Amino acid sequence: MAVVDEVREVLRDTLQLGSRADELEESSPLLGSLPEFDSMAVITIITSLEEQYEFMVSDDEIDAEAFETVGTLVDFVQYKLAQ
Repeated sequence: MAVVDEVREVLRDTLQLGSRADELEESSPLLGSLPEFDSMAVITIITSLEEQYEFMVSDDEIDAEAFETVGTLVDFVQYKLAQ
């Protein structure tokens, strides 16, 4: 499965989006656009990604840019996987 599909699954499960997650594309906005995507959801998504991909995210790596769109979140995951 491609990283974008895996990230979409994390978003589906974490935010309980159901079938709405199928409509998420890389250009789909996240933070500030999905009512379910609040500050607590950010922490839960980071934790889910850490568990799924077995990497650690430090506090200084977390910024709003990574959560702007599905694509920027995928880019962040790919960056972490390349380290």
